[in-house]
Amino acid sequence: MITSDPVLLFDGTCNFCDAAVHFVLDHERDSSLLFAALQSEDARNLLGCLCTPHQAKQLCAGATGSGDPDTLVFVEGGRIYTHSTGAIRLARYLRWPWRGAAVFIVVPRYIRDGIYRWFARNRYRWFGQTAACRVPDDALRSRFLK
Repeated sequence: MITSDPVLLFDGTCNFCDAAVHFVLDHERDSSLLFAALQSEDARNLLGCLCTPHQAKQLCAGATGSGDPDTLVFVEGGRIYTHSTGAIRLARYLRWPWRGAAVFIVVPRYIRDGIYRWFARNRYRWFGQTAACRVPDDALRSRFLK
């Protein structure tokens, strides 16, 4: 399952990630983005088309294999972007001033990803998590893969 639309794959049990998806929905320039929880079958199928089974498993279950994803995955033009690069590429789809976050691409990746990973390690403690992915309402259902 490959789509020509950009897709944001996110941790569906993370409260911060859920809020971030709603932030994107409220601030995007147009309605071209699609969304799916990394825990969903559609996310696994999409990743299965774009990377090796080992890479797909690592993206869905986290680098440590804990079952908790440790990065968002942004799929654009048939390519996968993760960690800070994925977030920066996603920012290009937002309205101003949020689109301006794309300038952080000039910061060396090891610095950006270090900050990203620190935040990702602490997000459950700071924002909590839910037992299951939240179901979008009828107005947004078409924007979410299953």
